[in-house]
Amino acid sequence: MNDYLLDVQDLKTYFKTKAGYVHAVDGVNFAIKPGEKVAIVGESGCGKSVTALSIMKLVEQPSGEYMSGSIFFDGQDLLDTPESAMRKVRGGKIGMIFQDPMTSLNPTMTVGKQIEEGLRIHLKLSEDQARKRAMTLLEQVGISAVSERINSYPHQFSGGMRQRVMIAIALACNPKLLIADEPTTALDVTVQAQILELISGICEDFGTSLILITHDLGVVAGTTNRVIVMYAGKVVEDATTEELFANPRHPYTRGLLSSVPRLDEVRHAELRTIEGTPPDLLNPPKGCPFVPRCYFARAICNTMPPLEALPKMATHRKACWPDITDQKEQAYAERRRQARVEAQKTASEEAAQKAAQKAL
Repeated sequence: MNDYLLDVQDLKTYFKTKAGYVHAVDGVNFAIKPGEKVAIVGESGCGKSVTALSIMKLVEQPSGEYMSGSIFFDGQDLLDTPESAMRKVRGGKIGMIFQDPMTSLNPTMTVGKQIEEGLRIHLKLSEDQARKRAMTLLEQVGISAVSERINSYPHQFSGGMRQRVMIAIALACNPKLLIADEPTTALDVTVQAQILELISGICEDFGTSLILITHDLGVVAGTTNRVIVMYAGKVVEDATTEELFANPRHPYTRGLLSSVPRLDEVRHAELRTIEGTPPDLLNPPKGCPFVPRCYFARAICNTMPPLEALPKMATHRKACWPDITDQKEQAYAERRRQARVEAQKTASEEAAQKAAQKAL
């Protein structure tokens, strides 16, 4: 544990509803070393953002509950840390960039005041010192005419500029860990690239560890060292970025990669989709949650597989029973896929015939 800046162990964060508990994060395990840049990927609702909010202890209560587990940050278990002490951690030791800067920034305060607030609370800077530091930060994140813009309000900035302000706030106190929760949402492609380059560059300059949360695999390829894949509140695969893209070992990861268009290869077939829907997290399955959507699924998959390292590859872990690189397993999966395609085609034809008969 001493080798890691952040060590999340068996984290379970549930939300209480009238119908029961929603298992938003259900037994998550991962660790991050100082200076490491890690991406957490997965489709919407898989538990990425709730994991980040759990680390910051910002899950809304009483509906949200930390059912079990631990979050060790810098040797301190954050789940056992009182709120008064967590206020020193948030912003001071862990910074966070939220999805939508327009709703995260205070519309009644100038951006300068919002940056200065954290500096005065955590670093105990004077008003003048905080002002100078805020101007320096705005320059570092690429905002021009700082002496004028520091007195502007959030609505006077474009979406990309507001996100730059959020980055300045998150990095103001030189935190050891930066959590970026889909920081490029709703930004155009050019601005996305600029924001990602800015975040990555600043983290390298200051030795800051990074957790980048996204559903876009294209975003993580050139930004992070390692990728954690989540599905239905669980980690299903964890590997270095290069290894994950070259050798995905979980059917869900493989499905995600197959659905992304490649510019470096000639496409000979249609992009694959991941058919079906995620499981109901009010009543999650006892086995692997991906079974209903998985062509590789077998009877053993009704028992949840552990997240284990591959043989002779300690840096690559997967939670899957079948070996999807085995040719026999691939042939079995392809037969199941073809059978489902034929069944869907037949059902579609029958529905069309019934509709035609009704029309006569």
